[in-house]
Amino acid sequence: MIKSFKKRSTNPMSQSMKSILWDLANKTGQELGYEVVEITFLREGPKRILRVFIDHPEGIGIQDCERFSKRLSNLLDEADPITSSYLLEISSPGIDRPLTKPEHFRRFTGETIQLRLYSSFQGRKNIKGRLEGWSDEEEGKVLVDVDGEKFIIPWTLISKARLYYRD
Repeated sequence: MIKSFKKRSTNPMSQSMKSILWDLANKTGQELGYEVVEITFLREGPKRILRVFIDHPEGIGIQDCERFSKRLSNLLDEADPITSSYLLEISSPGIDRPLTKPEHFRRFTGETIQLRLYSSFQGRKNIKGRLEGWSDEEEGKVLVDVDGEKFIIPWTLISKARLYYRD
């Protein structure tokens, strides 16, 4: 579902805006019974796009996206956190589902994942392997088996994490 909005001037996304967007999306998710998986707000060419990925145990259909979009759109209009024109897109996380919360790493233990790191960890910035789980130790760590080699990767090093179903 895509909806266009006209706002005032352009502004890069600040931490406070990111927090407001997550709060509004999570409020919508709680009201309607969806999990908010990921939110991105970025520029694609001349357009700014606010993408919200939602999930539900029974899956996500077009009606789910439409329902979520209408409710979130109303909350965004009331709060008015984005001062530039943007498109709102609501989608399912898809087959290469982002892993953005500790509970995602617990839920998808045993699946193949792909990690992109902010900086090199044991000589690697990209890691693909079998997810062994999550450890609450310190700030959190992701446990991954890469061809028999065990990696314990600090959560703070992970830039992106996704399920991986391609060869």
